[in-house]
Amino acid sequence: MQFDEEERGFSFQKSGPLDMRMDPTSDLTAEDVVNTYSEEELGRIFRDLGEESLWRRGARAIVEARRKQPIKTTTQAAEVIEKAIPRRGKIHPATKIFQAIRIYINKELESIEGTLKKAIKVLAPNGKIGVISFHSLEDRIVKNVFREASKPLKNMAGKVVLESEPLLKVLTKKPIVPTLKETRTNRRSRSAKLRFAMKI
Repeated sequence: MQFDEEERGFSFQKSGPLDMRMDPTSDLTAEDVVNTYSEEELGRIFRDLGEESLWRRGARAIVEARRKQPIKTTTQAAEVIEKAIPRRGKIHPATKIFQAIRIYINKELESIEGTLKKAIKVLAPNGKIGVISFHSLEDRIVKNVFREASKPLKNMAGKVVLESEPLLKVLTKKPIVPTLKETRTNRRSRSAKLRFAMKI
């Protein structure tokens, strides 16, 4: 729901401040990142967290634009990126870069792994856990955490390896993805992947 509030600065569909903080009390904002990070730092964020193939162009365009004036709104940032990165298909050129900045500011990938491990720990026997991710990096973390928890646990006792039962049974070998009908009625579902596991 935060994406629909323009004052939170997550979306470039409407003009709002470059914020993107899930927790409004945290210090770092998107405006800070866009206006103070070096071209190299921006490029690394766009490449690693947004998986944007034209990350160099995006980083260079932002650094050049902010020399003239600070970039303060979502639409300003989107316009700068759109001039540097050509449109490919229906997805706006700024989509991956906005996503990368949001993930970076909110430390989303670190939060996912830690939260998942805590959730598995408190899950009741035969209880099921389902996780919907909207990004390939997120889905990879979910997949790896589920996979590791479904392996026998190994403990060293002297030089003998003792194995105990795994914590989880993975119920979805491949993620469940939305149907074409669903993506037509709910565009935000197009990148969603759902994985399930059960506590043993």
